[in-house]
Amino acid sequence: MKDQWEHGGPGERNCEGRHKGRHHDGAKTFRRGRALEFLNVLEVKRATLKQQVEAPEYQEIKPVLLGELKAVEMVIDEYTRHFELRRKEADEPQTPEGDS
Repeated sequence: MKDQWEHGGPGERNCEGRHKGRHHDGAKTFRRGRALEFLNVLEVKRATLKQQVEAPEYQEIKPVLLGELKAVEMVIDEYTRHFELRRKEADEPQTPEGDS
């Protein structure tokens, strides 16, 4: 009789309870998709602020809008660097895993 740590076959687990063999990237893909979605939200905010900066009805608060625009652009830069995102990725539509 084999010890519980010596058995083999499909679904085999190592001593830490993790599956051995092929690694699934589903969670990583999901998180990356969420990061790209949030990047799109930030870029919509940036586009809105740019429109407001140019609009005559917002000229009184233009300095505030420019400050907000600069802050959003800084967050976008830091966010893309932190999550190692590229602009091209954010433009590509996200498809569920396995639908390629």
